[in-house]
Amino acid sequence: MGVEVSVILPTMNEEKAVAKIISQIKETLEQMGISYEIIVVDKSSDRTPEIARNLGAKVVRQKRKGYGDAYLEGFAVAKGKYIVMMDADGSYDPRDIPKFLEMLKNEDVDFVMGTRLKGEIKPGAMPWLHRYVGNPLLTKILNLFFKAGISDAHCGFRAIKREALEKLPLKCRGMEFASEMVIEAAKAGLRIAEVPITYYPRIGDSKLHSFRDGWRHLRLMLLYSPSYLFLLPGLFLVIIGFGLIAYAYNTDPLRMHTMILGSLLTIVGFQVINFGISGKVYAVKEGLDRPDRITKFFMRYSILEEGLILGGTLFVAGLTLGVRIFLKWREAGYGELFEVRSAIIVLTLIALSIQLIFFSFFISSLMLKEGFE
Repeated sequence: MGVEVSVILPTMNEEKAVAKIISQIKETLEQMGISYEIIVVDKSSDRTPEIARNLGAKVVRQKRKGYGDAYLEGFAVAKGKYIVMMDADGSYDPRDIPKFLEMLKNEDVDFVMGTRLKGEIKPGAMPWLHRYVGNPLLTKILNLFFKAGISDAHCGFRAIKREALEKLPLKCRGMEFASEMVIEAAKAGLRIAEVPITYYPRIGDSKLHSFRDGWRHLRLMLLYSPSYLFLLPGLFLVIIGFGLIAYAYNTDPLRMHTMILGSLLTIVGFQVINFGISGKVYAVKEGLDRPDRITKFFMRYSILEEGLILGGTLFVAGLTLGVRIFLKWREAGYGELFEVRSAIIVLTLIALSIQLIFFSFFISSLMLKEGFE
């Protein structure tokens, strides 16, 4: 009979709590009458691994540093049909494990997350900043970007079916692993459910760094979301830029600085959009994301020729208007000439045309060895 449940505990100097946690895990799973293994992935300088080994846990010495790395190493050796993840610092109660396993076994669920915010948080267990600002804010951003539909994205008490875990290309080795797992689960279409749990004050010193860890989660979500990081801001800049150019061009007397600002926003916004599209195409090409309407459009064989035609058209339009300005200047005897409106339009058109031409080449270079129908 194989192992049914693998419980993975990442540890770093948890000698004050690890014996209690392992004992409670063993008692809980033995009462359920299921086969199990406890895997302690350790990066300690105290007696944590010795204590864990004496209690029958399998101890894996963590080669690198990082919360995510500990779980990646634990996943590599776990044999269970169901994988349970939890901390070994006493903040989670192993007696809640049956609730997770019951959902995985009896309901149409692939991945179960604990939720502290819908459960009970004991006094002193979670700092005010984490409870009311950091965790809710980052969870809302994750739900907005990836439609995960959860309430506590950074709860470390989780359980997942092995076949579901194998669908997730998890690579992050730091604290952002917690967000990566939820993001990849949502992208893979896993059925995610939540279980309210009780959260206790940890035993021993905290290893969290609020602002640094929070930034790492936010950084990951932004890098995973080219649409929110690049496309929407870029589109916003282009719309504002075009609006300012149109307004200033038709205003008398000329609002030169407004028109220059509009040109700048248009050029910068267009470049940001190019970055976003390139990022989405690269993510699809590398298997990090699924194709959508935008990427399918730009991953066509003809996109280079279409980009060159459109970019060339913009360039010719800008050049033609520039020649017109030059002819007026020559007619004026190369003296003073006030063609600021037209000059700014020329600058904008030529800058956009050059961006578009090289963007088309870049996108096509990403697809150089792809097969096209």
